[in-house]
Amino acid sequence: MRTAGLAAAMALAGCGAGGDSAGELSALAQEGRELASARGCAACHGDRGQGTVGPAWTGLAGSTVQLEGGGTVIADGSYLRRAILEPDAEIVAGSTIAMPEVSLTPAEVDAIVAYIEELR
Repeated sequence: MRTAGLAAAMALAGCGAGGDSAGELSALAQEGRELASARGCAACHGDRGQGTVGPAWTGLAGSTVQLEGGGTVIADGSYLRRAILEPDAEIVAGSTIAMPEVSLTPAEVDAIVAYIEELR
């Protein structure tokens, strides 16, 4: 039974299709993945962070992001938090749909950031 539960958790984490390099997510990142799905983030950023109408999260952490207006920013934890909490502060170049403001607790933001950081 424990094995079945682990297999189900790994399937939810997207093993082999978007977790960290080992194909697994930490508990915090798994929580972030579940929050992203429950809060509607996955509708635009993809159910595995692959992006759809919103920017992809896969490979985002640590990358250089081109901003509207010509600037760039490194997608570190601070940027990711700001992008979640203040979506109009730094708009990704080429974005055609505005991200809505979301109401998340600091712990929820940390979980979603952990998920994005593990999508390599």
